[in-house]
Amino acid sequence: MTQADVRVRIAPSPTGVPHVGTAYIGLFNYVFARAHGGQFVIRIEDTDQTRSHRRYEEAILRSLRWVGLRWDEGPDVGGPYGPYRQSERLPLYQRYAQELIDAGAAYRCWCTPERLESVRQLQRQNKQMLRYDGHCRDLSAAALAAQQGEPGVVRLKVEDGGATVVHDAFREAITFDHQQIDDQVLLKSDGYPTYHLANVVDDHLMRISHVIRAEEWLSSTPKHVLLYQAFGWEPPVFMHMPLLRNADRSKISKRKNPVSLEYYERQGYLPETLLNFLALMGWSMPDDREIFRLDEMIETFSFDRVNLGGPVFDLQKLEWLNGVYIRQLSPEALAQRLQQHMTQPKARRLEDTAYLQAMLPLLQERLPTLGDFNAMAAFFYDTPLTYEKTLLVPKGRNPRNTAQMLAEVNDALQRYDGAWEDAALEGLIRT
Repeated sequence: MTQADVRVRIAPSPTGVPHVGTAYIGLFNYVFARAHGGQFVIRIEDTDQTRSHRRYEEAILRSLRWVGLRWDEGPDVGGPYGPYRQSERLPLYQRYAQELIDAGAAYRCWCTPERLESVRQLQRQNKQMLRYDGHCRDLSAAALAAQQGEPGVVRLKVEDGGATVVHDAFREAITFDHQQIDDQVLLKSDGYPTYHLANVVDDHLMRISHVIRAEEWLSSTPKHVLLYQAFGWEPPVFMHMPLLRNADRSKISKRKNPVSLEYYERQGYLPETLLNFLALMGWSMPDDREIFRLDEMIETFSFDRVNLGGPVFDLQKLEWLNGVYIRQLSPEALAQRLQQHMTQPKARRLEDTAYLQAMLPLLQERLPTLGDFNAMAAFFYDTPLTYEKTLLVPKGRNPRNTAQMLAEVNDALQRYDGAWEDAALEGLIRT
């Protein structure tokens, strides 16, 4: 395979807000493609009719663009292997499902939900693995004829007594006994595919060379390998990345950490910070430095430095890293970022760019996110300022003397044209 043959993809489901995990997996697909002169594809897996919405798709694409990823093919930019929404590819899946049936690698199933639930209940009672019992696998010709015209599902036919080996580029070969692999539904009764059939068909037809995805899909991979074998297709290279985890090593979830990309944008994290942070989740630079740009990652990228230990999504480290990136910005660049970020009414006077740039050096060293600017800069914008008397009147002084003293300090500062440094200002005020 030449470098130009590298084709990778991410395939988010538009069933909710953009997830930070999508950007994490998207980053490694994107960098791998760019490092090898290949193509980065976005495919929308919208076959869940009850949960998929176009507004979620638009939000996902917008957030991925915000974070800095650019794709070569996708639902919004087109490409030679479209359409790039699975809901627009239904005839393909139905045709390939029939091919599997004709080859004896799949079969139709008409079991009712009630029957399936009774089977599961019995398996639970007997402490058995929950799986389809194969009731429709070997129906007689007469039984099949009786069901003709009735809606049913198509199931993968997993041969008894065998095993399937999964080759993952990050791991040793993994053998899955067929007793562990269910006769998975491939095509639902409404004609929509499940993830497993659509994933394999699309990856083959779109000429995907490497499937780089989260390790939670590793257990599904033997089903995909069986499908590739049934179709007679060469499978892609499988590469399962470590999951993002909370501090307690559990899978990252919104119950313990914000997981929406939109949240981090609203809070004022810089997109280049988030990419740098996600890159550190399971990967390292050759010189082990922690701060690097996207182009530097592409230039030095190799999957040899992936760490499968399970990266911890540390919000404190993300905030520290964001502060580093903010401090690296020039006052002009930071002012522009703030003006783009602050759209709420509280962000008043930000249109005064000269005033903003003059004030930023006093705050930039302590600013963790763009979203913290309002609170930290309130002193410069909120007039008149009010204080409790106890904060301004020293012990042994009366309010009238204190007011006169503050007026004199104000006059002295107004006339002062020297350097605004601690020692000079202290000397001025003491005199």
